[in-house]
Amino acid sequence: MLQKVIVIGSPGAGKSTFSRKLRDLTELPLYYLDMLWHRADKTTITKLEFDIHLKNIVLRDGWIIDGNYIRTLEMRLRYCDTVFLLDIPVDVCLSGAKSRIGKVREDLPWCETEFDSDFQQFILDFPKENLPKIYELLEKYRENKKVIIFKSREEAEDYLRELSFGFVP
Repeated sequence: MLQKVIVIGSPGAGKSTFSRKLRDLTELPLYYLDMLWHRADKTTITKLEFDIHLKNIVLRDGWIIDGNYIRTLEMRLRYCDTVFLLDIPVDVCLSGAKSRIGKVREDLPWCETEFDSDFQQFILDFPKENLPKIYELLEKYRENKKVIIFKSREEAEDYLRELSFGFVP
């Protein structure tokens, strides 16, 4: 049963969209790590403040946490029962990230007005720089966890559709 869920993957993969739909189906509270880390003025809180807030969330009875933040992934993996990894092709992630420019979103405390070149490079480097670390941590914490990996947005949508009809435990 889904009770403590993390949703991870490259920026632009569709994590937040998936997380919102999952929240609507499960009625679990949804926490966006970007909303926790960033302030509306585009500054950030300290790592210590972030870790304290995150620890308070993972100790609750049920939740969905959306975001990578590799530095804290291990903590979230210790507490979750289910992991959704959106291992989506880079071109789809780039397109997804570009498509949200100029849109107000509930998962970010400001509206992006341009596609930052550093952010674009982060997405391009994600498969080489971040995915190996993610897969390594998933292997380390796989026992007693349900790990679901989507290789396309269609697979994620199919899962949600099946969940909505009660076909997925």
